[in-house]
Amino acid sequence: MKNRRTSAKPSMAEPTETLKEIDQEIARLKERAASIIASEKAGVIERIKEAIAYYSLTAAELGLGAQGPAGKRGKSPKAARPAKVSARAVGDSAGASSTATPVKKTRAGAGGVKYKDDAGNSWSGFGPKPRWLTEALAGGKTLDDLKA
Repeated sequence: MKNRRTSAKPSMAEPTETLKEIDQEIARLKERAASIIASEKAGVIERIKEAIAYYSLTAAELGLGAQGPAGKRGKSPKAARPAKVSARAVGDSAGASSTATPVKKTRAGAGGVKYKDDAGNSWSGFGPKPRWLTEALAGGKTLDDLKA
């Protein structure tokens, strides 16, 4: 005997809560969460201070040392960051070197001006073509005519 599956249609019962009631509940819960955070914060700060004193931690060790403009934290100095090492330098299957050498990454910049017109407009060749260039090409000029 085969099992018969009956597809029950979802009931279209009226919601028991209105959107206004849900918004009020969310606001109440947010206030409660803020109250709990405020009551726990003092204890957390005290435990952190005790740990800092016990382990003699410095602001730099906690990542708080490099202050940028207007008191904002900046990136740590390059000397403090470990150098990136290529897989070949540490001896992958194709590598012959046994000492680790740092690998410098060079960022491909926009470069100089590659195309310009007589009106002083210029384009580096990166990104979408500017309007002056598309109009010049539509007017019969070629990219070779506009090379800087």
